[in-house]
Amino acid sequence: MILDVEGLTRRFGGLAAVKDLSFTVEQGEILGLIGPNGSGKTTAFNLITGFITPDDGHIRLDGEEITRLRPHAICVRGIARTFQLVRPFAHLTALENAMVGRLYGRERSATRTSAAAEAGEILAAVGLRGKDRVPTRQLTLVERKRVELARALATRPRLLLLDEFMAGLTPQEVEAAMVMIRGIRDAGCTIIMIEHLVKAVLGLSDRIVVLNAGQSIAQGPPGVISRDPRVIEAYLGTADDA
Repeated sequence: MILDVEGLTRRFGGLAAVKDLSFTVEQGEILGLIGPNGSGKTTAFNLITGFITPDDGHIRLDGEEITRLRPHAICVRGIARTFQLVRPFAHLTALENAMVGRLYGRERSATRTSAAAEAGEILAAVGLRGKDRVPTRQLTLVERKRVELARALATRPRLLLLDEFMAGLTPQEVEAAMVMIRGIRDAGCTIIMIEHLVKAVLGLSDRIVVLNAGQSIAQGPPGVISRDPRVIEAYLGTADDA
């Protein structure tokens, strides 16, 4: 078990965005995190990565308590993420974005020269060969998503959190992204993914956690989750709805 989330709760005013959330992530698996809009998925990511602190509960990485660590301290311990709304450094090139991960993440590069070489290899691996020197603001949405993924991978994470990485992609781009995500997992990186594309999350995930109103309503393998009446009612929809 690489990640243990226990009783995680976060309130904003009188609203519990995440309430008593518990789940585990096994080394080497892809865990899907799904639910309706506003169900607390991104808030859960923000709690795990230290962008906000919980009101209650615990987060443990390999048994080590990381609940109230700052984002940079969590990053160097091996957790990286992408964002629902992509956030690359727009004024930097694609290569410089990836170099940030190599210089300030886990197992950092010793020099800027080695960081540049390693960052270039990562960009090529995510499909951005030849885009090294292009300012990120000049790239397409798909390319900016890949830059953000490259920057996250450049930190050498053991656990990667993908927040709607496939949103806005064409069907062909989704297929390519699914192949890429499987490759990242096969290379030894555990993944948690938030995704609204049901085909993608069912096709990639080893297990799925379903949130509704900040609480877990179901956890299990995709085949079980897709037939769970509570999940169908809250998220997947019935045949009549369709």
